[in-house]
Amino acid sequence: MTLDETHAPEARSWLDDANGHAEFPLQNLPLGVFSTRGGHRRGGIAIGDHILDVSTLATLFHGDARRAAQSMAQTTLNDMLELGTAPRQALRRAVFAMLSDATAQAAVRPALLHSHECELHLPASIGDYTDFYTGIHHAENVGRQFRPDAPLLPNYKYVPIGYHGRSSSIEISGAQVLRPRAQIKGPNDAEPSYRPTQRLDYELEIGIWIASSNSRGQPIPVSRAADHIAGLSLLNDWSARDVQVWEYQPLGPFLAKNFLTTISPWIVTAEALAPFRAMQPPRPAGDPAPLSYLFDANDQARGAFDITLEAHLRTERMRASGTPAHRLSRGNTQFMYWTVAQLVAHHTCNGCNLRAGDLFGSGTISGPDASSCGSLLEISQGGRTPLQLPNGEQRSFLEDGDELILSAYAERPGRARIGFGTCTGIVRSP
Repeated sequence: MTLDETHAPEARSWLDDANGHAEFPLQNLPLGVFSTRGGHRRGGIAIGDHILDVSTLATLFHGDARRAAQSMAQTTLNDMLELGTAPRQALRRAVFAMLSDATAQAAVRPALLHSHECELHLPASIGDYTDFYTGIHHAENVGRQFRPDAPLLPNYKYVPIGYHGRSSSIEISGAQVLRPRAQIKGPNDAEPSYRPTQRLDYELEIGIWIASSNSRGQPIPVSRAADHIAGLSLLNDWSARDVQVWEYQPLGPFLAKNFLTTISPWIVTAEALAPFRAMQPPRPAGDPAPLSYLFDANDQARGAFDITLEAHLRTERMRASGTPAHRLSRGNTQFMYWTVAQLVAHHTCNGCNLRAGDLFGSGTISGPDASSCGSLLEISQGGRTPLQLPNGEQRSFLEDGDELILSAYAERPGRARIGFGTCTGIVRSP
């Protein structure tokens, strides 16, 4: 991903609320799907406190940019994502030019809608969802609770571990979080029973949106994987830990995970994230090198992202008293053991066909210390050391009325900060 005029930190828009916006300045321009009251769903671009109704401006664009803008008249972005990198880049540059050129204001202003007047929807029809396990610190923290002498299984450093999740229960930020019931067997129970989970947890992840499809039987080389990555969102893979510990062997997560996954509604494009690429951290001494189909020198040099991730908790009592949300953790995507490109290459190495609009979860991203743990399972050490909140409350796991808020941003000296919006949910019992 090369840098161009759309990344210039000094660039400003004639739309005043975009300039210096903490999430959606001119340099971001994320993609999403919205509707107005009584209106139909269509694709839009976030800019400041507004949404640009892109397809209404299609006749003002040319070539690839026009094709991309026309595709955003659909109720999902699947067709637009299928177009691939060049049309997406062309649309970004064309929209950037319009929003930074004061002479275009008269033509563009009618296509701008205030965000408060709009409802956001899933960006795409998600055909398949795969959740990975790339956060090595999370894997070690959790593994240590069950296998103190060998927290990582032997395959972890060879294989990007993942499982096939449930796409039908993926919802956007704000979706109701209903405490699930399932079969649970506690450590002192003689046999399992069907009851509500008492160990409801969150997982701080990024979502990875797939662009142009590959044919079945045709693996995507890691060196070409970038052509199939449209961008990133926030992702919270809600987890019922007491369900999980009973059911996960021998085949892995099932009811502990499939009741809800929440994502932020905007796709922050690969192009917007180009200034925040980073070197994949070197593997510790003694770790095996990636197998050849997972290794590309350019990907190792620039395949990681430098994105700050945060999780906050606001209990019902905190909301009632006006107490600000308490930060649970702050981490970074550079703690991922595998790059996003490696995930795409591994997913398809056996000939699996990905489709535009498919979604990957990175797996919980935790850092090396307690302040950067991406789940309550780690923060409370499996419930043994409850979290002390500033108002005197304690939490080992999420209780009814708790609001979980994920956020993310990318910033570097000499670059405009861009954000992802929020990914939130409040826990309720059915």
